[in-house]
Amino acid sequence: MEKFKVLLRPLLAIIGLAIVISSFLFTRDVVISLAIEEHGKMKLWAAATEQLISADMDCDVTLEQGVITGNTTIPVILTDSLYNVLSYKNIDINDPTPDELRNLAVRFSQQHEPIRVDVGDDVQFICYGNSILYKKLFMFPIVQFLVISLFVALIILAIKLMKSSEQNKVWVGLSKETAHQLGTPISSLMAWIEIMKSKYPDDEMFLEMDKDVSRLRTVAERFSQIGSTTELKKSCVNDVIERQVEYIRTRFSTKVEMSFSSDGVYMAMLNVPLFEWVIENLCKNSVDAMEGKGHIDITMSGNDTHVLIDVKDDGKGIGLKNKNRVFTPGYTTKKRGWGLGLSLVKRIVEEYHKGKIYVLSSHVGVGTTFRIELSRVETC
Repeated sequence: MEKFKVLLRPLLAIIGLAIVISSFLFTRDVVISLAIEEHGKMKLWAAATEQLISADMDCDVTLEQGVITGNTTIPVILTDSLYNVLSYKNIDINDPTPDELRNLAVRFSQQHEPIRVDVGDDVQFICYGNSILYKKLFMFPIVQFLVISLFVALIILAIKLMKSSEQNKVWVGLSKETAHQLGTPISSLMAWIEIMKSKYPDDEMFLEMDKDVSRLRTVAERFSQIGSTTELKKSCVNDVIERQVEYIRTRFSTKVEMSFSSDGVYMAMLNVPLFEWVIENLCKNSVDAMEGKGHIDITMSGNDTHVLIDVKDDGKGIGLKNKNRVFTPGYTTKKRGWGLGLSLVKRIVEEYHKGKIYVLSSHVGVGTTFRIELSRVETC
């Protein structure tokens, strides 16, 4: 089944292309046949014109007149040898001027060789263009190609949306089940720590353990919010980032230096636990890129409408071809990992906070800067 899904897109493209090519070849044969038929009609029209002009007054010219008046689709212009227009028929121009008719006669003569009409000692030429039916048949394969291309594109888009919907359902289900499974052992750990703190109130080790268990509870809360309606509250972005940096700094290696600076104090609508997750994942991504040693600088600035948060590291950087792939689920350069961290970050920022996140700059061997854009609300 999975192999069939992989082959479905190229198969649809091949089928669509085969339909277009077959239609084009068939229509081309019809157009060629129609062109030959219209040329024959014009030859007959020329012969009828010659007969009508040279006929005696008492001759029956009903047939010739019928041939001439019977042409209601093919545009015709009768000219002399200097392209001076003598008469015209079926021209799609209201009240054409002599210059317009002359230019049209020249254009017709470029499409089809003019048909000579001998009128006594004089010579005239029938210049004719393509009929409306000819033009429609000629355009038919192009229109059909566009229609089939649109149809195939819509099918592919529908398949992608269905696949994305399935992935979202799996992702949401996995997140909520994870939160549920974490709940019981976290509650148990919290109870045991409270017991240990009561017995050893001065032992700082249990205070640190309490922080980490509280962190686990926050992680479980984050997972439980995936797929649910996210509540956003007006929050001071500075406080959220400072608190998160302070927590992360003590959990990273001493070889990793972190800093946070801002040119002001900014407010935004945040779901604080989820946004803390964003900062944590970006910092962990930076540590992985630096291989556990280097600098992470978080800077914040803003304007009247947006808050701009830059997370910069001096790691190995991202190649040009991978800049647009880093947020794709499953993409990772690590030997161990699912490649979901940055994908989750993008989902939280763009879907839940209606912001933007992107690679602001990256150079191989120099480092990477990710930028987050959030809508700003009134200052603190």
